[in-house]
Amino acid sequence: MDTQKEGGRQDNQEAVRSASRSADHLELSQSEEREVEQKLPPSVQVLHEAVRIQGELEMDRSTSALVWSALAAGLTMGFSMMVPALLQAHLPEGPGWKMLATSGYAVGFLIVILARQQLFTENTMTAVLPFMARPGARSLLRLLRLWGIVLLGNLVGGAVFAFALRHMPMLEPATYDALREAATELMRNSAWALFSKGINAGWLVATMVWLVTAADGSKALVIILLAWLIGIGGFAHIIVGAIEGLYLVLDGKADFWEFVTHFFLPTLAGNVAGGSLIFALISHAQVRSDEV
Repeated sequence: MDTQKEGGRQDNQEAVRSASRSADHLELSQSEEREVEQKLPPSVQVLHEAVRIQGELEMDRSTSALVWSALAAGLTMGFSMMVPALLQAHLPEGPGWKMLATSGYAVGFLIVILARQQLFTENTMTAVLPFMARPGARSLLRLLRLWGIVLLGNLVGGAVFAFALRHMPMLEPATYDALREAATELMRNSAWALFSKGINAGWLVATMVWLVTAADGSKALVIILLAWLIGIGGFAHIIVGAIEGLYLVLDGKADFWEFVTHFFLPTLAGNVAGGSLIFALISHAQVRSDEV
């Protein structure tokens, strides 16, 4: 990490010197050049390398560490289902108030990302960059191992959260009604709509990971705004949506196999497409193009 920071500083120093030389009407002292350099954002190469190294570290973690972290993330993401329902139950009716209630969607993402828990849709960005940098059978197996463990752990944790909500008297009746309403509205989408909305959600989570890496003092704000956008747009996130769907299954309002085929598989494909095949691929191609 120190190496990539040093590389970023060198890139910025060269950029400042080059820009200063091209601007004949403005002469900067060395101290002024250093001040300008400190105000420059990190280069795209530095961001790419930071995310790639993060992915490498995640893939090198032991199976037990990944399992426990993924379980914790699955449980935590339940709050992105529960908090909007809590807010909706206590706010007046109306589209404006519903948008405010949707801000609660960011709570699970905020906790998971800042606590460094393993979330599947975050891994679709970080873990795929090492594979793109060094494609091959070994890299692919490492990627699939990470995805499999994290996805399964997230789902088990989410299922535990949904089970607890259904069988323990945690909330008021109005909040349970709001939970069912939101989950039912999500499941009414066609499989194609869920795939399409899953692409948007995957793209936004990947963007979140990229921006959080660049944002030193505003990480929480980045997470809140982009997660809120996922909620406002009604975009399909595989883990939050799975918790909602499993809650309906446990509540007797949905069939399990219909949940798997109608919601889970299309949304999973959409999230992977948006986070890995589109955003990560474009980001990687951008860096490779700069190197040519």
